[in-house]
Amino acid sequence: METTSTPTHCPYCALQCGMNITPLPQGGVEVTERPDFPVNRGALCGKGRTAPAVLSSAVRLTSPLVRSGDRLVSASWEEALARIAGALGSTRERYGADAVGVFGGGGLTNEKAYALGKFARVVLGTSQIDYNGRFCMSSAAAAGTKAFGLDRGLPFPLEDIPRTGCVILVGSNLAETMPPSLRFFSELRANGGTLIVVDPRRTKTAEQADLHLAPRPGTDLALALGLLHLVVAEGRTDEEYIRERTAGWAEARAAAMGHWPEYVERITGVSVPQLREAVRLFCEPESAMVLTARGPEQQSKGTDTVGAWINLCLATGRAGRPLSGYGCLTGQGNGQGGREHGQKADQLPGYRKLDDPAARRHVAQVWGVDPDSLPGPGRSAYELLDALGTDVRALLVMGSNPVVSAPHAAHIEERLRSLDFLAVCDVVLSETAELADVVLPVTQWAEETGTTTSLEGRVLLRRRAIAPPTGVRSDLEVLHALAARLGVEKGFPADPEEMFEELRRASAGGPADYSGISYRRLAEENGVFWPCPAEFAEGAEDGGGVEDGGGGERAGARRTAFRARGGPAARGLDDGEDAVLDTMPDDDPAGDAETAVHPGTPRLFLDRFATEDGRARFVAVAHRAAAEEPDAEYPLLLTTGRVVSQYQSGAQTRRVPELNAAAPGPFVELHPRLAARLGAAEGDPVAVVSRRGRAVAPARITPAIRPDTVFMPFHWPGEGRANTLTNPALDPTSGMPEFKTCAVRVEALGPQE
Repeated sequence: METTSTPTHCPYCALQCGMNITPLPQGGVEVTERPDFPVNRGALCGKGRTAPAVLSSAVRLTSPLVRSGDRLVSASWEEALARIAGALGSTRERYGADAVGVFGGGGLTNEKAYALGKFARVVLGTSQIDYNGRFCMSSAAAAGTKAFGLDRGLPFPLEDIPRTGCVILVGSNLAETMPPSLRFFSELRANGGTLIVVDPRRTKTAEQADLHLAPRPGTDLALALGLLHLVVAEGRTDEEYIRERTAGWAEARAAAMGHWPEYVERITGVSVPQLREAVRLFCEPESAMVLTARGPEQQSKGTDTVGAWINLCLATGRAGRPLSGYGCLTGQGNGQGGREHGQKADQLPGYRKLDDPAARRHVAQVWGVDPDSLPGPGRSAYELLDALGTDVRALLVMGSNPVVSAPHAAHIEERLRSLDFLAVCDVVLSETAELADVVLPVTQWAEETGTTTSLEGRVLLRRRAIAPPTGVRSDLEVLHALAARLGVEKGFPADPEEMFEELRRASAGGPADYSGISYRRLAEENGVFWPCPAEFAEGAEDGGGVEDGGGGERAGARRTAFRARGGPAARGLDDGEDAVLDTMPDDDPAGDAETAVHPGTPRLFLDRFATEDGRARFVAVAHRAAAEEPDAEYPLLLTTGRVVSQYQSGAQTRRVPELNAAAPGPFVELHPRLAARLGAAEGDPVAVVSRRGRAVAPARITPAIRPDTVFMPFHWPGEGRANTLTNPALDPTSGMPEFKTCAVRVEALGPQE
């Protein structure tokens, strides 16, 4: 047996930690440290260490399944593919192309996400495609695009965090969701910097903070506005920066001044002295950052909330400068790349807009189709799921488990059951796959080669280390076979590198330009940060580009990349600011510029933002209530989140004994005062009831949560499914559902027998 170690990356979160995989003589594989990868330097969390457990044939799918009555039974690949192609084709013919839907996932590689979007639009001709990443980073993406003209989770590498002066971490429990990243914040504090954590719970991350702000769920927008009010009132704005590098300040300032400290204290529960201390800690150092995660983003006003935190950065000159900026801590393994290359409802590859004529022309040329044949934007994720069984009659799901992960989950489960036809491609028999008419077993991380893009915007190469079990095929092979059966013989290669080469061409000149990235470079350079255009020089064919709205043209994208700056010498910041500012050549370098290799862009916006005029945009926003506030019938607030030993819907991690031993099931976190009032003791079952349903789980009593709030993790199905309760109220810009707050009541059910 081959025993050579293969360097690759973890299949779970957006850190994409480096690891080595070695096949064992007795079967299976061993994961070992890979200290050369700078993000984790060899450290792995429990999920990463135990990832090989899901490679076992004992816990995964190894044969296609088809429905026979009320059961799923084994079938040949030929039968399974024929059933899917037949159902998708007949549904399209009978009801129209938009009666067929596609639902993707933020864990798919870039090649798969690209191919899935192309499959939906070219083969099926449907506009009805979206993915579960809509439930993760969409509000931050929308806010970042509004403010900066470009969405990349972090505009700087993680290694910059220990060098800044202060970080405000909003709605992230990264000590549990991405444990290897905690060292960057520990190093920040060791270097004399300060950490402010905003979270309604005193999490393990909050315990590391110099200042913990615990706002009432759903009030992060008011909190950000209150801090900005104090920045203005205390004369801490950077007026020169505002004048030279931003637009829209007057309106944003006026909106913020309506949120005086005492008013914000009444809304959020955060005291005025704490507000003032947060402003002092953030403004006194020369550099600072704001990082958001799902807490402020998963709200029906998530885009405005993130925009308000960006306003705080802009008003104090903390964006587009070394060791400063706003960033989003992307969650899923390929949550960044998954939102760049076409599986979103309104998007084409390279982060282009589907309704942009220039973008349509460019991508259609790469695909060899008429631009007019491409459908327009479709429904966002929840809207698509809500339309199942009515407007959308057949659905192909790839790498997602909405029965557990979608809001108002009982309703979504009902919609899935109402479909004429459901096909699911997955590694395991998830709760969604259990409802399917056809289930296809597909390869996973260690069994396939492909690229992902980390939360830093670093494009990475995952390498195949072992062969998949007999009977398992890759998602690319599935799409290749389905496309051929539906009449499209070419354009869907099963080889991932061939698909990536096409992705490079399709992304060229777009905001997320990968055209200068190759598998060879990724292997040699430990990843490459986008944008990375294929050529250095200005003046290639066509004009405009990202500065004109993200069309198909290259020159504008290169201008954005040049002005962002940040080549290899900038990555360590060893020589201070000059190391960042002097790493890229002039816009018109002499010599053989046309063939120079672009180094990638670790740090964005250092000279200009990716807007037409190069200025960042303030957004004028005001506090508004959550879509659902407590009342006499539902007097408490529910917030949801993750635990360290499970991941997302738990479809894979719930099959790992070591992880299940650490986190065996759901629970309801209650403050001692609330528990006493209810008569609930530690471990007693309690029912949490919202307007959408009821969930039952053991009580976990802790002073780490607010007395007016309860918390449930969302990894489990069944009676403890947290998303049975959550509110599908959508952000009007991003389509993000309001996972993070809804009104509930809690009922004590007495001691467990």
